[in-house]
Amino acid sequence: MSRSRPELHSILIANRGEIAVRIIRACRELGVRSIAVYSDADRGALHTRLADQAHRLGPAPARESYLDVARIIEVACAAGADAVHPGYGLLSENADFAAAVIAAGLVFIGPPPDLIATLGDKVSARAVARRCGVPLLPASDATITGAGEALRVARSIGFPLLVKACFGGGGRGMRVVHDESGLQTALQEAGRESTAAFGRAEVYLERFVAHARHVEVQVLGDAHGNVLHLGDRDCSVQRRNQKMIEEAPAPDLAPQLRAALADAALRLATSVGYQSAGTVEFLVDAKTGQFHFLEMNTRLQVEHGVTELVTGVDLVQAQIRIAAGEPLAFSQNQVRINGHAIEARIAAEDPWDGFRPHAGRIESLNLPLGPWLRLDFGVESGDAIPSHYDSMFGKLHAWGPDRNSARERLAVALELLKIAGAPTTAPYLRQVLEQPDFVAVAHDTSSVDRSWAPDPAHRPEPVAAVTRQASENFAERRVRLGTRAGTIEVSVYGREHRRPTVLAAGGGTRGTDVSSPTATEPVAPLDGSVVRVAVVAGERVEKGALLLILEAMKMELPVFAPRDGAVEAVMVKIGDVVTRGGLLVKLSTTG
Repeated sequence: MSRSRPELHSILIANRGEIAVRIIRACRELGVRSIAVYSDADRGALHTRLADQAHRLGPAPARESYLDVARIIEVACAAGADAVHPGYGLLSENADFAAAVIAAGLVFIGPPPDLIATLGDKVSARAVARRCGVPLLPASDATITGAGEALRVARSIGFPLLVKACFGGGGRGMRVVHDESGLQTALQEAGRESTAAFGRAEVYLERFVAHARHVEVQVLGDAHGNVLHLGDRDCSVQRRNQKMIEEAPAPDLAPQLRAALADAALRLATSVGYQSAGTVEFLVDAKTGQFHFLEMNTRLQVEHGVTELVTGVDLVQAQIRIAAGEPLAFSQNQVRINGHAIEARIAAEDPWDGFRPHAGRIESLNLPLGPWLRLDFGVESGDAIPSHYDSMFGKLHAWGPDRNSARERLAVALELLKIAGAPTTAPYLRQVLEQPDFVAVAHDTSSVDRSWAPDPAHRPEPVAAVTRQASENFAERRVRLGTRAGTIEVSVYGREHRRPTVLAAGGGTRGTDVSSPTATEPVAPLDGSVVRVAVVAGERVEKGALLLILEAMKMELPVFAPRDGAVEAVMVKIGDVVTRGGLLVKLSTTG
């Protein structure tokens, strides 16, 4: 049923990449003007080319651009925006940002700030779930304030357990702890990663379920008291607590369990008068079938596309209409689940190198075509993948009348997806779809780490070789360049001459190709920030010893000693921004 244009005429999208592109396209269908923002690293990026307007925020680091609340609101007001859509990640679950948007006289496309504050804090969200009678895992009742308290609470919960960031999502700020000896390090690492990703360091402790499925329920609520759900999703294919493959509906759930999950999600959302799109996440114990509340995400999820494919509901447009004050256009008994959809997240990471991220330029991008495919990408051929942000740059979906047909269609699409310029997760995800445990729905959130190591026999040709072949015989290369006047596309002809590359040492992994002065010096695998220095000048280290940790592409990257030696000098300190291939620690030349 067609609907009139919502009473919002201009929306600033406070985000980047594929989600910004997704929101721009929803705005275009609604006849709403879209306003993009960008950092210096994203000048000329796809979302800036597609939007009706694009405005610079600031330098490349997210804290100086996409996390700069005052600057975003300044741009929104100057550009004449009526509303701000935060997308996912970045400021999407920041209650202070939502309040600042509203205080500036703009509409925030998301829940009210008080709901974000209550549900965005995982500790207070657990309290809401407890009042609603939603099952919970044993956990700390408050934020952990010190090592002594952490040890006391950990002993009461029992090991293994999770140290979890209180704020944010996407698997950031989470560490599994198997015994008391690893607790202090996990607290430090989780707090540090959470601070880098969300600007908040608070953590709490929760019982870890080793064999669990991750199942979530999509909800929608409006300002008129209507709350409903759009079915469930399974997000159990994960590595480093980050989702890789998602599907809707969640397969192989007993009807009683599916109904109980939906009922629990609705009870929680209704109890707080939830508004906008949100997701209630659960862990389902694969052995007992019992489920437990994890958290509620007060934003659009990365995996929202699979729900859209099986329900026909545009969640982004629904968010916009709800923010404009419209009631939901349908009731719960009108929601229909049609067929099955599966999504694969495409990230610039090398699964055969410990899933290490790679920044760079997409030399070519050939997307698969088909009647049952959906492609959500934030780049085109010639675009850059900056080192300052998340490594995910696209998503590939397939729909089918049943799970197996959707799985087979997605597998073929991943095989046909051709990307040159950076290694990606696509070839590995193609293998996952064929894993017997995945086909039989016998997998859990630990399957990738425990059982599904990348098959060496199927490792794609190295990126450098692909790029070199593409540049032979003076071939043409199309490159987009950002200028103050806008984006221009130029042709470059000739053979590509690269500096020698080496493999950076890493705890048992192959390391990332980096430009380096020599093959035996610890260098930065890519542009990033120093978050920890583990050695001092004069210290002797053995090959494989941890030297320091970088934060890049929203991941922590350890740098290990490539050989035995003495630390002659540490070239960086915490907070320094380093460049790919730059020397980090100077080691003696003798063992």
